[in-house]
Amino acid sequence: MNIDRIIYNAICSDADLMAAIGGRVKSTCFEVSPDEQDNTTLPYIIVTDDGFRMQPGNKDCVWEGTEDQWQATAIVSANSPIKVQQLIKSVRRAVENYVVALYQAGEQTPTLGSLQASQLAWDWTKPCYYQELSYNVTQKADNE
Repeated sequence: MNIDRIIYNAICSDADLMAAIGGRVKSTCFEVSPDEQDNTTLPYIIVTDDGFRMQPGNKDCVWEGTEDQWQATAIVSANSPIKVQQLIKSVRRAVENYVVALYQAGEQTPTLGSLQASQLAWDWTKPCYYQELSYNVTQKADNE
């Protein structure tokens, strides 16, 4: 399972987080109409698939390797900086709990390479505060 779907499923499976955002979670895993994108009530979360980078198998192999580096981002938007920070912490906890549950169930899980949060920002077009939480993982190239 790709990291964007893991993040999306983790958020959707956390009842407290879903209640905190009023069930408003969108993902580039699924088609979202422009009207839904522009007219979403705060707070909400959007999960994006930010693509991958191939990792060669070794220094002699410059063609397809066995692992890829994938990145996905959870964009958290809310009407206050404190609410954004609370939701970022909840997303981190939900993803960690979800990946642990997958591992305990014997599912293949990606290896976390890095976790990075952007600076808290203001979107004057909405208007709202938002922050991006980016997961960079390594997983098998043939993983679906």
